[in-house]
Amino acid sequence: MLIDNTPSTTIWYDDKDSHVSIIDQRLLPHEYVVSKLQTFDDFCFAIKEMQVRGAPLIGVTAAYGLAIALRVDASISAEEDYAQKLIATRPTAMNLRWAIERIQKRISSCAENEKADLALAEAHQIRDKDIAICEQIGINGLSIIEELYQQKQRTINILTHCNAGWLATVDWGTALAPIYKAHFADIPIHVWVDETRPRNQGASLTAFELSEQGIDHTLITDNAGGHLMQHGMVDLCIVGSDRTASNGDVCNKVGTYLKALAAFDNQVPFYVALPTSTIDWDITDGIKEIPIEERDPYEVTHISGITDDGQVTSVKLVKDSKASNYSFDVTPAKLITALITEKAVVKAESSAIKLLNVSAETE
Repeated sequence: MLIDNTPSTTIWYDDKDSHVSIIDQRLLPHEYVVSKLQTFDDFCFAIKEMQVRGAPLIGVTAAYGLAIALRVDASISAEEDYAQKLIATRPTAMNLRWAIERIQKRISSCAENEKADLALAEAHQIRDKDIAICEQIGINGLSIIEELYQQKQRTINILTHCNAGWLATVDWGTALAPIYKAHFADIPIHVWVDETRPRNQGASLTAFELSEQGIDHTLITDNAGGHLMQHGMVDLCIVGSDRTASNGDVCNKVGTYLKALAAFDNQVPFYVALPTSTIDWDITDGIKEIPIEERDPYEVTHISGITDDGQVTSVKLVKDSKASNYSFDVTPAKLITALITEKAVVKAESSAIKLLNVSAETE
């Protein structure tokens, strides 16, 4: 996708200096800063402090982090310690654990002096495959938007929550990938962008992406979506997923569940776009079993922005009140119209999702 009309990705490896570069997403949309990740601690910090965010991108970053760490110590005990520390940085995101386990499987039978190079090669593959997977999600989701456009013959209004665009992946995104494909197919679209408190990823990242790509959009408060649906101003919702249970329950940025309830009550189709690597095959009840990350209350009690003189700063919103910061919620499968994956668009139910796993095993 584009930044200042220049194609870009969120993460890349520099062969010359042997380090990983990322876009520091904490500073967007006001500042575009590329940060170098050179040590294991750099990678842990980048994930935990949300220099990178979005389940697929977190997974790719963790894969590179483990590969870089193995250059220092490739013993079995060190490898396991690195793996567990990376997984602990963002416990809800399934792709992080998936990427780490994939690296470990790749290097499980090789000599210690071969581990770092093999892990790096695997990290490159994970990165490249993420781009291809997200583009295919876009292609599969495009058919849904095309069908709606054929029916309505007017601008299609799509509501999304948080950021599940290319900034949450390596490129293309998940929830925004069908939107980008529709834009490139000259289908008139308009996107309602939830601000997504408390970190405002919708306002800071999704709106930024859409603006850079030249896609019509409107920023709204998190609680405005239900009103828009009641008045026929939303044709469909597309959101992403940080972890999806094998029964179709979806864990995503907090507030997703409320959007799904409003969509269900107003007969608005509610889709979730995700790579199959986000599915946790061991969890059969997302509400009971998916761990929900609680982040620092500071994110709730304070808000960041840019002053009139161009300074990025944080201000306090409360006086003495306590705050809690549940970062995710779980949307029950019964509220979801379908899951848009790279394999196919499927119902959010165990039998359909199981076929995706069978397909993955035969590749």
